[in-house]
Amino acid sequence: MTAPLDLDLLKTFVAVAETGSFSNAAPRIGRSQSAVSMQMQRLEQAVGKRLLIRGSKAVTLNAVGAELLLHARRLLKMSDEAWASIAQPEEVGCVRLGVPDDYAAFLLPPVLERFAADYPLVTIELVCEPSASLSRAIEERRIDLAIVTRLPNQPVEILRREPFVWVTAPSHAVWQDDPLPIALFEAGCAARANVLDALAVDGRAYRCMYSSASLFGLTAVVQAGLAVAGLALCSVPPSLRVIGDNEGLPRLRELEIGILRNPASTGSAVDRLTDFLRRALRQGS
Repeated sequence: MTAPLDLDLLKTFVAVAETGSFSNAAPRIGRSQSAVSMQMQRLEQAVGKRLLIRGSKAVTLNAVGAELLLHARRLLKMSDEAWASIAQPEEVGCVRLGVPDDYAAFLLPPVLERFAADYPLVTIELVCEPSASLSRAIEERRIDLAIVTRLPNQPVEILRREPFVWVTAPSHAVWQDDPLPIALFEAGCAARANVLDALAVDGRAYRCMYSSASLFGLTAVVQAGLAVAGLALCSVPPSLRVIGDNEGLPRLRELEIGILRNPASTGSAVDRLTDFLRRALRQGS
């Protein structure tokens, strides 16, 4: 008799397929990189076939893996729908959640997916703006919650400390240019200040090739080989390569990711999302 497929293993498999590596999949499912690797070995042993092509820079699916991915997504969706139908959650409401562009792209989607499975009747209105703008939105009572990168001396509940790294296009060595071409987030952003502070301390000459609040615009410039940039490790796409000490670039400070809440937002839906974000994003959870 054929053993049933383990949904936990399938969830990890989908995360690996969608992020392109064990290291990128790990924070998405709340496990270590080594645990992700072991789970993929168990899945391949269970099906009796290789599913992944393990490259030096990325993990891709072979033909069997691509076929399994289609079924895995359907099975996980059916599982979520089954739980939602029998749990009959009573929580309803709408929460206005602010999050910076880079966290919205990679860090938050799996968290919101799990929240929606537990509370399908809660609607989330997502506001994507830089941390400084989101902090003002909280003060002005325009949103309920915000995930932000902590600015200097800002009072905020810290959920995790995220490595902040240099990235470049794999096929370019633009970091060797002098002055160093860099792409930056817009003024007022903690990530921008982090990059400029590190370069100032190091005494490295630079020229700004691009400045924007858009993560996708910034990564497009880097992928084209026009500049290097600083990104939260959780936001580095598989198409870019992490660089640093070996390339002679200065060390970047960690980013402190925190949560802000509008004191006037007292609904139970806001309570549920606040608690969920705390558990999901706190390091070691």
